Amino acid sequence: MLDRITISPGILKGRPCIRDLGLTVSRVVEAVALHSSFGEIQAEYPELEEEDIRQALIFAARNLDTQVIKREAV
Repeated sequence: MLDRITISPGILKGRPCIRDLGLTVSRVVEAVALHSSFGEIQAEYPELEEEDIRQALIFAARNLDTQVIKREAV
């Protein structure tokens, strides 16, 4: 269950967030890509917990799995 992912029309125009903190799932996924450890992520976002990050990654993966992304021929 992804109980830490919230979607509220009044917070960041309904974009998926972590616990209504105003921190989007996409920003958390980006932070995982940019930082090498949970400690580095937590230094930048002290309000994040490890479970927040885990659920953000699951949410992102599930949503990408339902999309077809067309690439132009090279």
